[in-house]
Amino acid sequence: MSMTPRELWLAAVRMEPVDRLPFWPKLDAAYPHHREAPFRDMTLADIHNWVGSDRHEGVGSALHERRQRTREEQVRDGDILRTIYHTPRGSVELVRRFDPGSQSWHPIQFPVRTLEDIKLMTDWFADCTPDINGEALQAAKQRCGELGDIAITATTIGESPLMYWVEWLAGVENAHLLLADHREAVEELFEALHQVLLEKTRLVAETSPADIIYFSENTSTTLISPAQYERYCFRHISDYGHMLQGAGRLFVLHMCGLLKHLLPQLSRVPANAFEAFTSPTLGDTTLLDGRTGCPDKCLVGGTNAVLWTRSASRIIAQIEEDLGALSHHRGIVVTSAGVMTPLCEPETIREVCDWVKRYPPRL
Repeated sequence: MSMTPRELWLAAVRMEPVDRLPFWPKLDAAYPHHREAPFRDMTLADIHNWVGSDRHEGVGSALHERRQRTREEQVRDGDILRTIYHTPRGSVELVRRFDPGSQSWHPIQFPVRTLEDIKLMTDWFADCTPDINGEALQAAKQRCGELGDIAITATTIGESPLMYWVEWLAGVENAHLLLADHREAVEELFEALHQVLLEKTRLVAETSPADIIYFSENTSTTLISPAQYERYCFRHISDYGHMLQGAGRLFVLHMCGLLKHLLPQLSRVPANAFEAFTSPTLGDTTLLDGRTGCPDKCLVGGTNAVLWTRSASRIIAQIEEDLGALSHHRGIVVTSAGVMTPLCEPETIREVCDWVKRYPPRL
């Protein structure tokens, strides 16, 4: 009997043999909006089933935050969403705009711009006590039961302090300027957030029904340097990873950027898999780079969005070349790496999927 999608995924993440390589095109809410009928009116699950995907489905973490001296307020006005962080020191806000093309919210104003803002957000995280919402946990368990063996289930805890600082609190440019000018204050903020994430990690490790547990890092040397990764991310992520693996949980890092110069550090991170492992020209790491630098890590990706704008035959030829360079195919999940480009038609994805399923892995 052939392995189910869930069995294939779990074996790959554990670096165990599989009877074929798992394949997952990473479709998001925007994908159907760029399609003609019938795909435009199909759910993502329906499109995955039509393609033949080995599905990867998210379930809620059930995490909840309790606060005593601070509160969060959200105000939406059309395509603008303001998240206001209220503390005894004052208030700051994150402003996001909805982008119809990607069906997602993008930050256009960050909450931290001054030293006082750093101290305010430190108070914000220091006041956070994570716990588990019982109803949300039951919903997650129910969803896992519904999916059964047709998909691997995943949940996400959060993002480590430096990357969260760059992406959501200060923005790329100001994050580095403030870190240079006010290192001690920023590091105090990082420690407050780290303590929150440690408690969230403990709770999720103990309660989540999901098969794999993510930190959504979005790591890239376009955003931070290898030295910064070593100083901050490596230490923090190692704490989360040791806690998860000590609880017998599978730990995955979502990292969709340029990683080649981080491979020496990544080889030492206590994670089972790197997801969205992106090849050139959009990324800078081939499967061979990853397997050579991180021989005990599962690599989820192996392609890039530019490649998926080509014909099915061109995509297949590149995947075959990259797989052929490897000494074995344990710990490989072929995916679109990042989100599947809407320029790729479902028929192309299915043709590539069929080929991957026929490809004889070397184990």
